[in-house]
Amino acid sequence: MESIRQLYRVGLGPSSSHTMGPRFAAELFLRRQPDAAAYRVTLFGSLAATGRGHLTDRALQDAFAPRGVEIVWRPEQALPEHPNGIRFEALTTAGEVSADWEVCSVGGGALRDAAGPVGEPGAEVYSLNLLDDILRHCERQGESLGDYVLAREGAGIEAHLETVWAAMRAAIDRGLQTEGPLPGGLGLARKARSFHRKASLFGPHLQQSGLLCAYAYAVAEENAAGGTIVTAPTCGSCGVLPAVLRYLDETLECSRQDILRALAVAGLIGTLVKHNASISGAEVGCQGEIGTACAMAAAAATKLHGGSLAQIEYAAEMGLEHHLGLTCDPVGGLVQIPCIERNAHAAARALFCCHFALLSDGRHKVSFDTITKVMKETGQALPSLYRETSGGGIAQAYDGERKD
Repeated sequence: MESIRQLYRVGLGPSSSHTMGPRFAAELFLRRQPDAAAYRVTLFGSLAATGRGHLTDRALQDAFAPRGVEIVWRPEQALPEHPNGIRFEALTTAGEVSADWEVCSVGGGALRDAAGPVGEPGAEVYSLNLLDDILRHCERQGESLGDYVLAREGAGIEAHLETVWAAMRAAIDRGLQTEGPLPGGLGLARKARSFHRKASLFGPHLQQSGLLCAYAYAVAEENAAGGTIVTAPTCGSCGVLPAVLRYLDETLECSRQDILRALAVAGLIGTLVKHNASISGAEVGCQGEIGTACAMAAAAATKLHGGSLAQIEYAAEMGLEHHLGLTCDPVGGLVQIPCIERNAHAAARALFCCHFALLSDGRHKVSFDTITKVMKETGQALPSLYRETSGGGIAQAYDGERKD
C-alpha cells in the first residue's frame, strides 16, 4: 500500500480529480512532447460532464500556456478504466496525431494509465493493507497507530505532515477573513467569516457546532474559489479534517506531536479506503469523498482524545458507514452546492463518532474493512447520474426549479 504522501497533496482547488489531476497530466505530456505544433485534449465521461464547473478547462489552459490547447468534451463517452478519462494528443502542422496518451484522473489528484499509477513511487510503504491486520500488529507490538504510520513512512514524513498542517491552517485563516460571492454564477456568498463571528456569541454547546462549521466552510470556500488547500482525501472534502483538527487543537491544547500523529492516523484511514475501494466521486459517489473524510477526521479526533486502537477503528467505521450511498450531484458542476455544506456536516458527525466510540469499549459487529468493501460495492451500484455527472439528484432538481 502506498504512502500517505500520495493522499495529502497541497494544491489549487476546486477539484483534485478535475483540476489537480488533469493539470499534472498535462504537464507530464508537455515534458514528453515539447515540440508539437499543436495539442488536443479530449475529456471523457464525468470529467467532461462537470469539467467546466470544476475549472478543468482553465487548469489545462494554464498548463499549456502560452502554447494553447484544443479541448474536446465527450460526456457521453467513457474510457473503460475510469469515468474520469483524458486523451492527450500531440499534432503536426498538418493536424495529424504524432503522439497520444490516455490517462485517468482517479481521485485525490492521482493518475493512472494502462501501465499503472503515474508519477508516483512504485515502492510499497505498507505490507499490510487491511486495518484489522494493522491493529493486530500494533496490539502484538504495543505500538500506537500513529507511531506505526510514522515508522513505516520513514524519514521526511514529519516534515511533510508539518507542511500539510501549515497549509490546512492557512486555508482556514484565509477563509475566515474573506467575504463576498464565490465564482461560478450561482451567487453563493461565503459564510465562514459570519459563522465564526456568531460562534463567539453562543454558549458552549452551540459554540462547538459554530466553530466546526466556520472552519469547515472556510476551507471548502477557499477550495471553491480555486485557493490552495490540502486533499484530505480530495479537494471536494478538504474542509472536514482541518476543521476537526483546528477545533481540537484549540480546545484540547494539543502539542505539535499530537497533531502530527493525528494526521498520520487520518492519512492511514484515507489510504486504506483509497487502496481497497475508491475516493473518487466519479467512481463511487460522494460517500468516497465526504464519507472517507469523515472517517479520517473521526479517527484523528479519537486519537487526540486518547482513544484505544479499537475505539479509533470504531470511530472511523462509523464515519464511513453513516455516509453509505451518499450521491455526488454538484449543482452546475461546481464544488459548492451541496459540497460546502456537506463538509461542515461531516466535521460535526466526525466529532460525534469520536464521542460515541469513546463512550464504548470499541467493540462492535461490523469492521471498518467490511464497511470499506460495502462502500465500494454501493458506489459501483449507483447509477452514473449520481456519480459526479450532475445529471441527476440535487443538480437536476435545482436546474428544474430554475426553469420553472
